[in-house]
Amino acid sequence: MTRRVYWFEDLTPGTVLEFGHYDVTAEGIIDFGRQFDPQPFHVDPEVARSSLFGGLCASGWHTASMMMKLWVENYLAPESSLGSPGVDELRWHRPVFPGDRLSCRITILESTPSRSRPFMGSVRQKCEVYKQNGELAMSLVGIGLFRKRDAATA
Repeated sequence: MTRRVYWFEDLTPGTVLEFGHYDVTAEGIIDFGRQFDPQPFHVDPEVARSSLFGGLCASGWHTASMMMKLWVENYLAPESSLGSPGVDELRWHRPVFPGDRLSCRITILESTPSRSRPFMGSVRQKCEVYKQNGELAMSLVGIGLFRKRDAATA
């Protein structure tokens, strides 16, 4: 499978990219929860039934990690992605349950060429993570650093 490489020049304000599918499993939720967020509704299906969520649900940090996997597989190519200085905004809108299928929509908000590093630029982007029924599960606004296409061939 050939993956698309997104260079700085491809990521202009208003560009929308949609991709992915990540199938959420109970085993994945429990494994992540046990290791990183051992709250009962993330690790114990019986206790989770009487929780606010009504059943086992993914940690918000697990949802962010599943989003990141989709990004790496579909958006962040090693040829062009140079990392990130951070996230400005992160929201969990709906819980994620076993059996959910997640996908991503990225909207480019701003793209700014670097003045001190002419081979790259920064891209401010909004990412929305959706469940199979169209419900918004998570959103974030963050900044990515991308190599310019010309710099890759120089």
